[in-house]
Amino acid sequence: MAALVYVNNMSLDGFIEDPSGALDFFPVDDEVFRSHTDLLKSASTFLYGRRLYEAMAVWEMDPALAAQSAPMARFAAAWQAAQKIVCSTTLTTTPTARTRIERRFDPAAVRELKATADGPIIIGGAALAAQALEAGLVDECLLYIVPVH
Repeated sequence: MAALVYVNNMSLDGFIEDPSGALDFFPVDDEVFRSHTDLLKSASTFLYGRRLYEAMAVWEMDPALAAQSAPMARFAAAWQAAQKIVCSTTLTTTPTARTRIERRFDPAAVRELKATADGPIIIGGAALAAQALEAGLVDECLLYIVPVH
């Protein structure tokens, strides 16, 4: 059975976004990219809420990001390789390959996914992860704590 792993970046004081709601409030260097890439490469599926999916889709939609450095290119390739499931009531299409939309979070479907996936499933998006935690489906929480304020 595949593990469902909640992954998030957070500040030392417990915030997962900046005051304006942006998710990119922490410094990213080659070491961070290597660590995140290793994690992504192991995943079979990403289970995202709409907002996080839209933030991450740039890794497929903007080739200039991958062109900035070898670590960024490896990260982009790892992100693109996994299946992506987006829980959204508002999206009608997705601009990325290997992506499907689910209209709601379905605990039974996630249990089935865990039973059949060939690698870890990474869940992201605070509201979506909260539903998975409440349903008792999350096997591990991996928080990247960044000393910003």
